Amino acid sequence: MSGKTTTLTSAPSGTRGKRKISWDLVRSGCVTLVMLYHATFLSVFLHPELDPRTFVFPYQVGASLLLLISGYFACVTIGRGPVLRYWWGRIARLVPPFLAAVVLIFAVMRLVPVDGWFDPTGGDLAANLLMLWNWKPDDYPFIDGSHWTVPLQLMGFTVAALLFRSSWGHGRRVVVVLWAAVLIPIAQWPLRVSNPPEFYRMVVDGIGAHRWHLLVAGVAIWLWSTRRIGLAHFSALLAACMAAQALHNYSETPEGLVADWGSTVAVCIGMVVVALTAYGPDWNRVVPDWLGRRVQWFAGISYGVFLTHQTIGYIVSRKLQDAGAGPTAQTAAMVGTGVVAGWLLTRLVERPAHRALMAAYDRLRPAAPSSSSGEAA
Repeated sequence: MSGKTTTLTSAPSGTRGKRKISWDLVRSGCVTLVMLYHATFLSVFLHPELDPRTFVFPYQVGASLLLLISGYFACVTIGRGPVLRYWWGRIARLVPPFLAAVVLIFAVMRLVPVDGWFDPTGGDLAANLLMLWNWKPDDYPFIDGSHWTVPLQLMGFTVAALLFRSSWGHGRRVVVVLWAAVLIPIAQWPLRVSNPPEFYRMVVDGIGAHRWHLLVAGVAIWLWSTRRIGLAHFSALLAACMAAQALHNYSETPEGLVADWGSTVAVCIGMVVVALTAYGPDWNRVVPDWLGRRVQWFAGISYGVFLTHQTIGYIVSRKLQDAGAGPTAQTAAMVGTGVVAGWLLTRLVERPAHRALMAAYDRLRPAAPSSSSGEAA
């Protein structure tokens, strides 16, 4: 570790007034990869009656990198004002559109049912609104599988706020916390894949321990990009996160543990891309204005797209297939439906709810200085 003091406060290089187009490109790219994975691979895997796709993207990479970016931007934004306002801003940004998306998807599944597919009940709706899937997945099935990132983001932002208020979020101690968050899940991995007791599995999966390394990687990238840790220390920490990702991508099958090296390599490459994006200059000199405006627009609705595209897209694909549409048209319709639904969710719920909740906070705490809430991944 370098001799510099590390802390979870933002540095001048991480708090530019104008958002970098490079971040919008990376975020947009991640959401696009999520949609392609779901539209071309997972849709047919989960519903084999759907026509095989002409183009298949079989790698789980986009959502993992979005979680990593959340870890990075937690560091960028947490020092911009009172820490309680920062935390409330994250809740105000993430929770209302998530709740609205769950209700919307539930309504679509009930109003446009597909024979033989999951038909959720009111109890399933309540369980999804409470985010209970990771705790007991056999009892609480996902209404939309993309939503697994939301509780981890909320936990990550909450832990960041608590650390920032304590001595463990500053100096050398925060580095100890980061290493522990990576090495402890790695150490318990043999137990995790050896049919552990249900209580153990419920706790470990419920708190998302096998995904902590993604948030740690985002924080490590911020520390390195702001020169708080040196290259050697950063490389070692990032390598540990890559190892944790490789272990996470082992699946239990009747033949034993099987590694998904394609997804692992893709996420590791993505970690390097995010690190170079954070460390290097903006890409505005090579991105034309006409493209930049469109990328910024899509990045601005990306959370809504992420929340709404999967299950509704599967239903759209199946209905189109029943009407005679081919696989390419189904893929295009699933992506297009996700963009439209995400735009509507952003315009009608995410932005107005965030403004209202932040205004309510400022009314209740008038002594707290107002500051920009920043951009959350």
